[in-house]
Amino acid sequence: MTISLSCAFATSSQSHEHAAIAEQLGYKRAWFYDSPALYPDVWVQLCRAAERTERIGLGPGVLVPNLRHPMTNAAAIATLVEIAGQERVAVGLGSGFTARLTLGQRPLTWSAVRHYIGALRALLRGESVEWEGQLIQMMHPQGFGAGRPIDVPFVIAAAGPKGMAAAKELGEGVFTTGVHPLEDDEITWNAVLTFGTVLNDGEDPGSVRAIAAAGHGAAVALHAALEFGSADSLPNGAEWATAYSDVPAARRHLALHEGHLVNVNQRDKPFVNAETMTAFELAMDKGAWREKLARLETQGGTEIAYQPAGDDIPRELEAFAALLP
Repeated sequence: MTISLSCAFATSSQSHEHAAIAEQLGYKRAWFYDSPALYPDVWVQLCRAAERTERIGLGPGVLVPNLRHPMTNAAAIATLVEIAGQERVAVGLGSGFTARLTLGQRPLTWSAVRHYIGALRALLRGESVEWEGQLIQMMHPQGFGAGRPIDVPFVIAAAGPKGMAAAKELGEGVFTTGVHPLEDDEITWNAVLTFGTVLNDGEDPGSVRAIAAAGHGAAVALHAALEFGSADSLPNGAEWATAYSDVPAARRHLALHEGHLVNVNQRDKPFVNAETMTAFELAMDKGAWREKLARLETQGGTEIAYQPAGDDIPRELEAFAALLP
């Protein structure tokens, strides 16, 4: 198995400490989520991680264009590069699912994403860019951020044909999910976001520990089905959908994202059990996990971006790292 191992954190005030542990365990990169309605500021936590680590790659996974002016992200990237070194930094960027859904908005159009990425990369090269009808340019003097040009790789969170086309044009790779692994020979860097926990010997997939560590993955799959498809085809899907029937439409996006990718909220709890954990391949023994990772690799995955959760993040990182030789 040649697939590389990185980690993805639902960014918390302890993420810099977890990145340091991941570095010790041999993880290649640490991605930090960027969802301001849910987590602390991604750039603050990335810079804290940079100061706490020496080798592990760092980057936001993924930025959403409407959240910040391109100059703001350019300056933040320059700050992280100055602290960590250019060779350790990568930038994930996408059309915005969680970050925009938590604000009651749908994902951005890919034309908007293309425009933003083009401007951001030009700024990092030191060029002047027209934005909102005026020329802008990074003018940071020495000692106030990394000097230009700044050349860091971009991975684009994409799945459909429009997103993949944007990724091939504007990025060095893609950031995808383990639910729909990519099959495209033209993509040579595919970071596959992966949720789950490695079961202890004899442990039930519906144990309190397993659900605390990986139940969020089942919940997010159910939420995505309700938002973008039909929950009826999923385990307990039809019954689960009724758990939100009393929530006013104007507040449903807030209720759906309570505890998102961190824990299982009270509305979801009755439906996240051994059946759903097994069906979504979230709680498995070492052998089953190795089979899944091999399958993801054959389907185009080159990097596993594993997101730990629960009360013992170091345990989750260590157990998952032990899966790869």
